[in-house]
Amino acid sequence: MISLKNVSKTFNRGTINEKRALDNLNLVINDGDFITVIGGNGAGKSTMLNAIAGVFPVDCGKIEIDGVNVTRDPEHKRAKYIGRVFQDPMKGTAAGMQIEENLSLALRRGKTRGLGWQIRAEERETYKNELSRLGLGLEDRLTDRVGLLSGGQRQAVTLLMATLKRPELLLLDEHTAALDPATAATVLKLTREIVEGEKLTALMVTHNMKDAISIGNRLIMMDRGQIIYDVSGEEKEKLTVEDLLRKFEAASGTEFSNDRMMLSR
Repeated sequence: MISLKNVSKTFNRGTINEKRALDNLNLVINDGDFITVIGGNGAGKSTMLNAIAGVFPVDCGKIEIDGVNVTRDPEHKRAKYIGRVFQDPMKGTAAGMQIEENLSLALRRGKTRGLGWQIRAEERETYKNELSRLGLGLEDRLTDRVGLLSGGQRQAVTLLMATLKRPELLLLDEHTAALDPATAATVLKLTREIVEGEKLTALMVTHNMKDAISIGNRLIMMDRGQIIYDVSGEEKEKLTVEDLLRKFEAASGTEFSNDRMMLSR
């Protein structure tokens, strides 16, 4: 279980650009939850993911992962718990390194590193098997540099890297937004297969309201750094995009304003 209790974060405090991104945020993520996260521009979606990952310190509150208080732990110490896929396909991989070298780094996430870095034959076979699941032919390109791959291929490899060593929590920050529609659909299909097949706990920010409704077992809506709607089970299954818009307007008192989300209707 992952929990956020009364977590707040303000950027540029004391300046004209002051922004309260998280406002006493409370969230409990149960083991096996696949949660989609939606919200308007500046709602705090990515800030919440960054706070969980330890990208920056929060102003107050507590963050626990599997009963461990990680609130003051830096990002590299939380890496053993968390897998992450970013919006930018270039962020999750080392372009100058081979595919198998990137996977090797992912497999050793959270472990003490030694001087030896030869990839063993059985390890290489594991990488081939895992890459074959992607259906992109990458299992035959282990020694290719990742920088030679397309954006969709890199994002698929990043997804595999994030889940190769089963994380306590998988964070997906609009990870298909920078891809063309066909590639985005492929990566999203792979995401569902991996998360649901491995029974991972995942938090996925998306700008597509249809995807938010159809994917996962739970949906949360954010506004001004708080969760204003949290739905799961049968109620979530019956939701429509129009229902979400009405829920947002009722909870926030304003109209929904996110161009990409409105276009995704």
